[in-house]
Amino acid sequence: MNNLTYKSYAARVEFDARDAIFWGKVLGLPDSVSITFEGETVTQLTADFHHAVDFYIEDCARLGAEPLKPASGKLMLRVPPEVHGSALIAAQAAGKSLNQWATEVLREAAHA
Repeated sequence: MNNLTYKSYAARVEFDARDAIFWGKVLGLPDSVSITFEGETVTQLTADFHHAVDFYIEDCARLGAEPLKPASGKLMLRVPPEVHGSALIAAQAAGKSLNQWATEVLREAAHA
């Protein structure tokens, strides 16, 4: 996957061959917030990404609103009891809390 990160905002980048342009969108925000950017070169794309994020943050400040972040650090999951139990056993076997173990597993799975 082609990603960019700036000020804790991550974006997916794609190339539109028909229009010969790179374009991207910030990920992890609610549908009501859309931060997009584009450029004909990687340098232009990156600059427009930074500008779009900065504009969003500045616009929120002008409006007296707190900029939304892609994630709060709190994750609530509903899993089948047998998955919960297996995860708890795996965490205990590794000498970790379920939260520590799940963080490591999620980090590895997300390649973060």
